Amino acid sequence: MMAAVAARELQNGEVVFVGIGLPNLACNLARALQAPELVLIYESGAVGAVPERLPVSIGDPSLVTGSLMVCSMADVFQLFLQNGKIEVGFLGGAQVDRYGNINTTVIGNYQKPKVRLPGSGGAAEIAVHAQRVLIISRLNPRAFPAELDFLTSPGQRCKGQSRRALGMPGAGPVKVITDKGILESDPVSGEMVLTAIYPGVTVEDVKANVGWDLRVRDQLDLVTAPSFVELDLLRHKLDPQKLYLG
Repeated sequence: MMAAVAARELQNGEVVFVGIGLPNLACNLARALQAPELVLIYESGAVGAVPERLPVSIGDPSLVTGSLMVCSMADVFQLFLQNGKIEVGFLGGAQVDRYGNINTTVIGNYQKPKVRLPGSGGAAEIAVHAQRVLIISRLNPRAFPAELDFLTSPGQRCKGQSRRALGMPGAGPVKVITDKGILESDPVSGEMVLTAIYPGVTVEDVKANVGWDLRVRDQLDLVTAPSFVELDLLRHKLDPQKLYLG
């Protein structure tokens, strides 16, 4: 469901900064359906890659298959991302708060953390510079707390200040795609608001997995379940070994 919903957000010809996992799966699903000219850019330097198989890491050599170009990581960030060429950035994280701020650094106190996470990588730059950001994360109270243990990547409001006040060029996270529904940023407050739920899910199901008093739009959309075509592509062509679909 998450891969199908994310794929529907992508339009033909868009330039997408994508990582490995569900975002990559979503991009390839979109390319197989409504967006055949989607341009995928990977942090490792592959631009316009058309891999013959599902890559298992950001350094997988399959990413250079059919690429328009292969460049350095510095070029990816400086020439493409910081130059405003990335239209969509995909992000995930261990924690996401009500404004779409993301933590991928530590769980617990920074000096003595319970868990030391991978850190930012390119996520902070993507959150700042991509024209719009889509977050993909499974919904549960630990992943969606009232307050982050550490702010790694900025969302719509950071420490009480808006993106505009902080001089961030991109629109930031506009949607959070979860396994129960979709949250969208309110244009005024920047707060993530529940705007759509999946079949069989209730508003109470979503609220029970969020650490703050989640706002709900008056008219909720009901997301269409994946079609037979989407399921067939995901299960038998894009991820036949179930690396990411489980």
